[in-house]
Amino acid sequence: MNKTGVWAVVLLSYLVPYTFLSNVALWYGSFLFWTFAGLVVIALNVFITKDFEEHSND
Repeated sequence: MNKTGVWAVVLLSYLVPYTFLSNVALWYGSFLFWTFAGLVVIALNVFITKDFEEHSND
């Protein structure tokens, strides 16, 4: 999974709260979903950038 996975999470962050969770008015509705989605994006970014190297020839 690469950058496509991040964009999929971003798309789900718009779709899920405004469709499936639209009738949930408590704190664990959209907020909990967005918290989980944020953690997934962070994990995906760590996975994507784990092979980046620093070049000292600047």
